[in-house]
Amino acid sequence: MGERKGTNKYYPPDFDPAKHGSLNRYHGSHPLRERARKLSQGILVIRFEMPFNIWCDGCQNHIGMGVRYNAEKKKVGNYYTTPVYRFRMKCHLCVNHIELQTDPGNCDYVIVSGARRKEERWEPGDCGQVLPDAPEQQQRLATDAMFRLEHGVSDRGVLERAAPTLTRLQEAQSAWKDDFGLNSRLRRRFREEKKTLREEEEEAAALARKAGLSIPLLREEEEDRRLAALLSLRAPDSYEERQRLKRSEISQRSWFGTPPSRTPLQKLGLGASRSPRAPPGPPATPAGLGIVRRGGATTPGTPRDPRERTRAPPNWGRPPPNWGRPPPR
Repeated sequence: MGERKGTNKYYPPDFDPAKHGSLNRYHGSHPLRERARKLSQGILVIRFEMPFNIWCDGCQNHIGMGVRYNAEKKKVGNYYTTPVYRFRMKCHLCVNHIELQTDPGNCDYVIVSGARRKEERWEPGDCGQVLPDAPEQQQRLATDAMFRLEHGVSDRGVLERAAPTLTRLQEAQSAWKDDFGLNSRLRRRFREEKKTLREEEEEAAALARKAGLSIPLLREEEEDRRLAALLSLRAPDSYEERQRLKRSEISQRSWFGTPPSRTPLQKLGLGASRSPRAPPGPPATPAGLGIVRRGGATTPGTPRDPRERTRAPPNWGRPPPNWGRPPPR
């Protein structure tokens, strides 16, 4: 760290490598610069990484494993010949200081103060892991034949008890052994489902455009098909067929005279209803209404009714009732 700062730097004229050795000694500074500001107290500032998850006692916040701090490293003792170091750092969320210490006997770290550990430890034996033999046991296995025989018998018993579980694990692994084939089948099924979904979306979009709908249509379910099959009250003909029959009826209807016979649409009760009134007959004439002019003359241009010869007024040949009387005043 210090040497890179002294590389390609200015060398004073009075600098003598044989006398001073390095630029740091010439300038009277430590190669670690500000990291060695407490070196006289046996403290070195290092970059420390949190070895496990902890809870800060000052702010009660969680600090995850791997968070880095500028920690003060100091030697506090020895475990046999292995030194024990203590690290002191300040929480980045509050003013609380956290102290950790190495534990060479258990190959772990111990929290001294300022925090508590989040317990995520377990015993390897409880998880079915194979534990290494202790050094004393390994030495006895190498020297004591009877102990080695007893140990082998117990190991075979453990293997027999674990054989069914191992067999099931091997079968499960063999089912997923061909990764390429499984991946190919999975991708083929995905492509088929994607094609089906695309066709359904296109059909729904076409139906929405035809019906003029601006809302998304849901997928057709089996319950919808069952309910549609139960619907029996529906017209035998479509809307277009009814319109065609109605136009045909109008074009065949006579403007004068009796109406034509009932069409199939009217027989089904789907034609245009007509008010109950008498059908139109021949045009009304004065002779048809019983009006006869004296002298048997008719209106010019009106055909003579043959029934006029046998028809006579009700008072034919009789004088009026007021004949010869003066008119009333």
